[in-house]
Amino acid sequence: MTKNNFADLKGQTDEGLAGQLSELKREQFNLRFQAATGQLEKPGRIREVRRTIARIKTLQSGRKPQQTGA
Repeated sequence: MTKNNFADLKGQTDEGLAGQLSELKREQFNLRFQAATGQLEKPGRIREVRRTIARIKTLQSGRKPQQTGA
């Protein structure tokens, strides 16, 4: 997977973001297992995946309609 730019993520649909989020969470899980067993080739990928997940969650929370308190 290539490095994601925030502008690229903004252009995606909500469904696209949700799909990419689940894919990144799966990758993050696999990277943690690789790190635990000493098979991790790119340690920096963990940071990149974690930050991309945070970017997606930030976009998703910004797109939610604001609820007003009654």
